[in-house]
Amino acid sequence: MSLLSALSDFLKPAPAPAPQVRKALDRVAELVDPLLKSAPGFERQLALPVEHALGYCEGLVDALPGPIDINRQSFANDPLVHALFATADDIDQMLGRSQAIRDFLAEPYSCADDYFHALFAARRREKRQLGIAQQGDLLQNDVPQVVVYFSSHTLVEPSCDLATTRRNLRCKALESLLQTFHEHVESLRSEREGLRADAALARGHLTVLRGTSPGPEYQTHTRQLADLDARLRETATSLMPDQLLAALADYLRKPEASLRLDPVSITVDRLGIVNDPAVDDNNVNTLDFPEFHGRDKRSYMAILARVRRDEAQAAVDLVRDQSRRYMII
Repeated sequence: MSLLSALSDFLKPAPAPAPQVRKALDRVAELVDPLLKSAPGFERQLALPVEHALGYCEGLVDALPGPIDINRQSFANDPLVHALFATADDIDQMLGRSQAIRDFLAEPYSCADDYFHALFAARRREKRQLGIAQQGDLLQNDVPQVVVYFSSHTLVEPSCDLATTRRNLRCKALESLLQTFHEHVESLRSEREGLRADAALARGHLTVLRGTSPGPEYQTHTRQLADLDARLRETATSLMPDQLLAALADYLRKPEASLRLDPVSITVDRLGIVNDPAVDDNNVNTLDFPEFHGRDKRSYMAILARVRRDEAQAAVDLVRDQSRRYMII
């Protein structure tokens, strides 16, 4: 290739971002800072990092297991579903109390299929207790045990079409990344305002000292003010649009630091008591599932679930009836 051709290729404008990348760039401006879009190099600097983040979010959603049926029958037959709920009635309570499910069932398009899909999430918890365990041919009392159970059950992005649920979850994953960075920006702004207030107080105190008898105390406060001013300049610089663009680009190139799925494998019996995986017992099963780590510092197990629409509607009606009875009593 000649030097002229190489120079021509270098000066050639970058290709326009794909539609999904352009749409994601619009979300960046909405969720992080609207002023970013007017900054020079906004599209050029963020197009590739955003494309990388989109691919990561797609892989994250594709890694979710399921869909797994969640109903009374699966509670009896599926060890994972049995571990997720204390009783089969808790499935009805989860469905009936879910605002996302209520809103979905109220829409006409919810009748498009007998089933709908959603992301199911729950928090894994553990408690320690003393219980009864069989050791050889004997039953032993006061044996230390670890019991695994799940709480905060929730369903997200219900849809009759599994592909739609996955697409919506990919969008939610990207939004979670952007909101995490937005929180970082807000933290910097809060720090800047705090430094401004501290610097103003320090200047006022120095003015008082200067008018009396400047001495060692005056020198100490002068150094403290210089330190505050330096930190303030550093924070203010990091909030400049070009600095934010560079920081956001670096952040989107490494999304796994803020959003990830970690595999979990636990062997439990039907009561949720943790057992040795080597135990040969029909009542003991090894549960494999991923745990999601994102903006919420708490971790959630996550799977794709499938639910019968008529069962969900019956659960919603049941909970509403229970609420009416409670109000009457």
